Amino acid sequence: MSVEKEKTGIRAIARLAGVSTATVSRALNNPQSVSEELRLRITSIVDQTGYVPHGMARALSSNRTRTIGAIIPTIDNAMFARGIESLQKYLSSRGYMLILATNGYDIDVELEQARNLVSRGIDGLILRGDCHHQALRDLLVARDLPFINVGVYNPSGSAPSIGVDNEMAAYRAMMHLVSLGHKRIGVVSALQRNNDRASARIRGFRRALGENGLALPAEWHLEVRYTLDDAREAARQILTGSDRPTAIACGNDVLAYGVMLEAERRGLGVPTDLSVIGFDDLDWSRHLRPALTTLHIPTDLTWKGAGEYLLARLEGHRIPNHYEVDYSLIIRESTAAPIA
Repeated sequence: MSVEKEKTGIRAIARLAGVSTATVSRALNNPQSVSEELRLRITSIVDQTGYVPHGMARALSSNRTRTIGAIIPTIDNAMFARGIESLQKYLSSRGYMLILATNGYDIDVELEQARNLVSRGIDGLILRGDCHHQALRDLLVARDLPFINVGVYNPSGSAPSIGVDNEMAAYRAMMHLVSLGHKRIGVVSALQRNNDRASARIRGFRRALGENGLALPAEWHLEVRYTLDDAREAARQILTGSDRPTAIACGNDVLAYGVMLEAERRGLGVPTDLSVIGFDDLDWSRHLRPALTTLHIPTDLTWKGAGEYLLARLEGHRIPNHYEVDYSLIIRESTAAPIA
C-alpha cells in the first residue's frame, strides 16, 4: 500500500486501517492493548502518512502527557548512563517519553528540578536514593504524583523503592576480604553528604570489620568524589609510608580503578601487595588487568523496574511499594590472600 505523505488526522488513519478511531488511539497510546498484527498495520500507516499525534490534544483528552521525569546526581557516571538507557528504552516501548534532569547531589537543586518537571505535566517521577528535601516530599504528596526511589531498598520507609540493600552488599564485599585473611583494610568511599547509598555502604564495611574485631583507622578511610583523580589522591594518602593496608574496599568501581592505577604507579602489585574490591560491576571491570573483583548490581533491570512500577501505578494496578534487587559477588583477579 502506498500512501501519500500529507497532513493526516486520526480519522484518516482509522479509515485506512479499517478500524475505529478509538482502536487507533489504543494502538498508539497503549500498544499492549491491541494485537501485534493490528499494531504493526496501524504503525505502518502512521509511518507512511507522517501522522504525528497532537501531544497537547492527547494530554487534554486523557489527562496524561505520557512523560516520565527522572532526576539523577550526574550524567558523568557510567552506572547512571546504563540505567537511564535501559529506562528510556522501556518507556519508549510503552509510548512514553523520558525527561532527564541532574542535581549534582544537591537536594535544593533537586527540589527546583522537580518543580520544573511537575510544571511540565509529567505523569510520574524517578528519584535517586531516599535523601530528599522535605518540600519535595510534600510536593509529591500534594500532587498525588506517582514516584519511586531508585538504587535503594527501604521496606520500612513510606516512599516506594527499588534497589539493592546497600549495607548488606557492602558487608558482603568486606567479608570477602576478611575471609581471605586481610586484617589491615582501608576504605575509599563516595562523599556521604546527600548520598544515602554511600552512607549505607560505609555502614556495611564497618559492620563487617567490627564483627571480626578489626579497626578502620581514620587515616585509612577517605571520602572522595566519583573521579579517577580523586580516587588516586585518596590511594596516594593511604598508601604513603610503610604502615599501609593490605587491601582497600571501594564504594564503587570508578574509585577502585583509581586505587589500582595509583598502586601500580607506586610499584605495588595487585593483588600480591594490595587487594582491591569495587562495587557495581561496570563494563570495564572485567577487562582490566588484573580484572576487578566487585559486587554485580543489575543496574539496567533496576531502572527498567522503576519504569514498570510507575506505569503499573498509572494504569491503576495494586502493586508492592518496595522491590529488592539481588546482587552477587564477582570474584576476579584483584583480590587474594595477603602475603604472610
